[in-house]
Amino acid sequence: MYELQNLNKVRVAFGTGVLLELWRGKLVEPPTTAHFLTYFDGRCRGNCRFCPQARESTADLEMLSRVIWPKFDLEAVLAALKEKSDKFKRICIQAVNFPGVVGVVCELVSRVREVCDLPVSVSCQPLMHEDLRRLASVGVERIGLAFDAATEEIFSRVKGSEYSWEGHMAALKDAKAVFGDKVSTHLIAGLGETEEEMVRSFQFFHDNRVTVALFAFTPIPGTPLSKQPRPEIASYRRLQLARFLIANNLSKAEDMSFEGGRISNFGLDEESLEKVIDSGDPFVTSGCNGCNRPFYNESPRGPIFNYPRKPGRRDIEEIKKLLRSPD
Repeated sequence: MYELQNLNKVRVAFGTGVLLELWRGKLVEPPTTAHFLTYFDGRCRGNCRFCPQARESTADLEMLSRVIWPKFDLEAVLAALKEKSDKFKRICIQAVNFPGVVGVVCELVSRVREVCDLPVSVSCQPLMHEDLRRLASVGVERIGLAFDAATEEIFSRVKGSEYSWEGHMAALKDAKAVFGDKVSTHLIAGLGETEEEMVRSFQFFHDNRVTVALFAFTPIPGTPLSKQPRPEIASYRRLQLARFLIANNLSKAEDMSFEGGRISNFGLDEESLEKVIDSGDPFVTSGCNGCNRPFYNESPRGPIFNYPRKPGRRDIEEIKKLLRSPD
C-alpha cells in the first residue's frame, strides 16, 4: 500500500514549474505540455540502464533524462495549474514503478481534472487490464507504454529484469483494448540498433495504430550507460524523416532501401521528399499532440535532436546537409 506522503507531493519538470511560477527560471522555449512525475521517496523498481530513476542508478533522483524535476507541494501545484492552465495544451503524468503507483496516478489525475480540462496523458510501466480501466475511468485520455528499445535483443539488454519484451507486448494489447488508438510508445535511438531495425519498429507500431515518440539516447552520470555515446546526428535526422513518412502514410519500411543497416532510400520520389523536408515537420518533437518537450534530450546550445518548434530556414539547410552526408 502506498504511503500518504506520496500523494502530498509531486515532481514538476523545470520548465513546467517556471510557467506555473512555482520558481523563477529562463526558458529558451516554453513547454506546451505540463509535465509531472509521481513522487516517491526511493528509486523505481525498474532497472532501465539509461534511467536516473532506476533501481541501481546512483544519479540524482530529481533527474529524468537531462531534465530536473524538483518535488513540490501538490496543493500548491494544483492551485497554480488552475490559474495558468491556459499556458499548456496537455498534461502529462509520468510514473516511476513503486508499490501502489496506480492509486497515486489515479488520485493525481482526478485532482488535476478538478482544476483544468486539458487532455491528460499517463506514461507508465506495463499495467493490468483492470488498472488501465481505472485510469480511463478517472479521465486519462491517452496512455503511454515506453518500449525504448527497437528490438527484443536490445530490450533484454537495457530494460532490466523487471520487464520483458513479451510482457510489454501483452501490456500493449491490453492498452489498445482499453484506450483504442490513444496509445503511445517511446523509442530511443542510440541503444545499439541499426537504422533498419528502428524503421521496422516504426512500421510495426504504426501498423498497430500506436503513436511513436522518438528520442535520442542521452547519457546521464550515475547510470550504467553513462559512457555510451549519443547517436550520430545525421543518423538521427534520417530516422526522424523515416518515422514521419511512415506515421503519415507517405512511405513504408518495405518501400525503403537499406545498405548495411543504414537508410539509403526513403521510398518516396525526390520532389515529394524535398517538400516534406522543407516543411520542417519531421524534425520537431514527436509523440502526443500538443507536446514539444523542449531540450529533453539535448542542451539548448545544440546539437538539437528534437526541435521544440519548427526549425527555421537556416536549420533546414543544415538538416539537408546532414541528410546528404555519406556518414
